[in-house]
Formats: sequence, C-alpha cells, structure tokens
Amino acid sequence: MKRIAKLAAIGTVFGMMGAGTALPALAGDAAAGEKLFARCKACHEVSNGDEVIQKGGKTGPNLYGVIGRKAGSVDGFRYGADLVAAGEKGLTWTEEELAAYVADPRAFLQAYLDDTSAKSSMSFKLRKGGEDVAAYLASVAQ
Repeated sequence: MKRIAKLAAIGTVFGMMGAGTALPALAGDAAAGEKLFARCKACHEVSNGDEVIQKGGKTGPNLYGVIGRKAGSVDGFRYGADLVAAGEKGLTWTEEELAAYVADPRAFLQAYLDDTSAKSSMSFKLRKGGEDVAAYLASVAQ
C-alpha cells in the first residue's frame, strides 16, 4: 500500500509536468549539498575534463553538468534501459526532477514511464537533502 501511495504522489508531480505546468523552484542549499555529496561519491565523480571537482567512483556517470542534461545520455556510460527510455521520452534533469529521482530512483522511473516494472540501476536512496545535492550540482557547472 505504501508503494502505491508513493507512486501516486510521484505520478501527480509528473502529471502536472506533463500538462505543461512548471513546478516551483526548489530552495536547495548548495553548501549543504556539497557535504551530502559525500554519500554520492562512492559511485559518482564530478569533473570537467581534467578539472576534478569531486573525486569519486566510476560506477555511476560523471555528474558534471547533469542539470539540463537529457537522462541517460553521457557518452560511453552504460545506463539501465529504463533510464535511457525516460531520456528518450523527454526527461531532461532539472533540480526538481533530480531531487525526486535520488529520493527513490525506482519509484521515480516507474511513475515517469507509467510502468510498474521499470527499474533503476541506482539502488541508493537519498531520503532527505536531494534538493541540496541538486543545487550543489547545478552550482558547480555554472
């Protein structure tokens, strides 16, 4: 029952977006997000060419410039099929969408794709602070 409620809530957000209604901007704290990124860097790095902003793992894609980027589109990175499908359906990462995704990647993709069998290769969930991490990632790529 919890899962259905969660999908309904996420689905409501995407229903609004699909109707052309913009969501209000999140008030993320980039400094707090930089600290929280410590949880993300086990799998992700943030680097712009030779400039390493956050050294991290290579299990996940480089997150430099993720805000404004089509989902599942970093050349040379092997994404899960459902994230690629979301990108092909039109998912371009905004701070709001990235915050929702990191809170529960699987539920996010299921709602976005309207497919209860959709799954994410990212199993980690950042229950709190996703808006801060998104604000941080947006700030480093400016």
